Amino acid sequence: MTLLHRGSLATTLDVVNEAMFLGRTRGKAERLAAARWIAARQGLPGSYCGMFAPTARDLAGPIRLFTGEAVRTDAATRHILGEEACRALILLEVREPEVERALKRASAAMVERLYREGRRPIGTYCCGTCSVSLWRHLAVGGLDQAARRLADGLRVLKVHRLGNSKWRRFPYYYTLLALSEIDSPAARAEMRYAAPGLERLLERAGSGDKFARRRRALAERILAKC
Repeated sequence: MTLLHRGSLATTLDVVNEAMFLGRTRGKAERLAAARWIAARQGLPGSYCGMFAPTARDLAGPIRLFTGEAVRTDAATRHILGEEACRALILLEVREPEVERALKRASAAMVERLYREGRRPIGTYCCGTCSVSLWRHLAVGGLDQAARRLADGLRVLKVHRLGNSKWRRFPYYYTLLALSEIDSPAARAEMRYAAPGLERLLERAGSGDKFARRRRALAERILAKC
């Protein structure tokens, strides 16, 4: 499947994320086409805080996160796709002026919003799911003060432990996906806390749909680190 799907930012990002998750190399022309299309959506009507705008199909919703959880509200869809699009552009590594300028404008607008929202813990934003999308952006070097924001965010996550390998407010698998990308003792501690739930997942038979397969691969990856 090609990276670029012009009818949907969510689908394009899902394919980009899968390629990165599985370590599949894509050619320069394919990466360039995807990066140019994503960049051209910066600041369009419907974008969240000057980031990258969903398409009409995305806003008809619900979209699904890489790990399968549904996103049902308009604001969350726009914010999460904006953060994920910034992350994708960083990982696609397309060194073209228009792409780099679009990413810079989107990042600057979101950093400004984070400072305006300073009444909240610096490492969280809005709801748990939106916070995790922020962490994924930070984990690849986006925005500013990444180490501080991630440390603060993980302190909040720990407070929301339920005691059964899960967290209140934070979606289990999407949160674990972000944790697997953060290199810190706090992230490893939260993965160890979640490990019993992942062991139970792997005990269940069957591979399921693409989201089930991703969750199993993620579980194996995290348990190998614990």
